[in-house]
Amino acid sequence: MPVDLLIVDDSVAVRKVLQRLLRQAELPVGDVFEAGDGQEALTALAARKVQLVLTDINMPNMDGLELLRRMKGDGSLRQIPVIIISTEGGKSTVMEALELGAAGFIRKPFTTDQIRDKLRQFC
Repeated sequence: MPVDLLIVDDSVAVRKVLQRLLRQAELPVGDVFEAGDGQEALTALAARKVQLVLTDINMPNMDGLELLRRMKGDGSLRQIPVIIISTEGGKSTVMEALELGAAGFIRKPFTTDQIRDKLRQFC
């Protein structure tokens, strides 16, 4: 069964690269939605049902960690796995994301194999 997902990144280019890599990874992905920051992501999540969120950390308006906090605090969103994809790969940042409930962390720049390996358990 295809998995619908939301890509959250302030870079349109990164969102497009991720979509291309998801196709190359041959994962059973259904609809792919996009948001430019955490606030747009919450709006998208209120309007659409997705089974997975991929989010950057550093974004305007609402960063990825705050998005993760809000999702885990919302009964209707807390069960959606969130994978962080970011250049912020310091140990403290990774630990904070995992403590907040992130299902995984991928450091930018990433490869198709890294995306496939990390997302296989969700797709």
